[in-house]
Amino acid sequence: MTRPQRRTVLVDGLTTSYLEAGAGHPVVLLHGGEFGASAALGWERTIDALATRHRVLAPDMLGFGESAKVVDFTDGRGLRIRHIARFCRAVGVESAHFVGNSMGAINLLVDATSDTPVLPLRSLAAICGGGDILRNDHVAALYDYDATVEGMRRIVTALFADPAYPADEDYVRRRYESSIAPGAWESLAAARFRRPGLEPPAPPSSARDYRRIRVPALIVEGGADKLLPAGWAAQLAAQIPAGRSAVIGAAGHCPQIEQPETVNALLLAFFEEQT
Repeated sequence: MTRPQRRTVLVDGLTTSYLEAGAGHPVVLLHGGEFGASAALGWERTIDALATRHRVLAPDMLGFGESAKVVDFTDGRGLRIRHIARFCRAVGVESAHFVGNSMGAINLLVDATSDTPVLPLRSLAAICGGGDILRNDHVAALYDYDATVEGMRRIVTALFADPAYPADEDYVRRRYESSIAPGAWESLAAARFRRPGLEPPAPPSSARDYRRIRVPALIVEGGADKLLPAGWAAQLAAQIPAGRSAVIGAAGHCPQIEQPETVNALLLAFFEEQT
């Protein structure tokens, strides 16, 4: 099997790094937004399986991985969404199946329900992104990261159901090293700056007009997600004309990592229905 290739393209003058593998109708994978996130970490158990039938592209979104470390203080989410749309044009993608995890999933849903969507969606799969985020210690670990190994261990604990992940020193170290790469911590931390006296911004809301989504949509919930309430995926999918949901047992906020065989089979079957 051909291993994913690391490639780089300039998008509006910004260095954009991505992984690519396979051939066929394109699939674009959008990773999560936690400190240390990247395409390689988020999709390392996904790319090869999907590449058996598809051209798979997994970009590092702006501020993450090996892509440019830039911040838009007034419309950070919009900047990343527009950047991915332009990335698609730069690599010759006119229509694709899109899969997002956490922040990547929220970005897909925000664009698909907007007045003027820009992403070339053929279908979308939102994995653990779209419900109302809980307020607990696990969520606090994601937002209050202090760029230490123990701080990263708390993030890994929050993301996964299986305690083996935070106990795995090599895995925690990989995510830690990604989080302290030049500009990585700074760009994500800076996006949370606010002028003294302003109230903290509200967390992403699940209240959107999902009836606007006109492409097939698969909403995936981790059965043991520590960051989202149980049942959110079915509630969201019921609002989408061509929506459906699935719950992945024994998985937290990143089912594609904890239960890759189940998620990969689910995604491939979903894509096959659109051909």
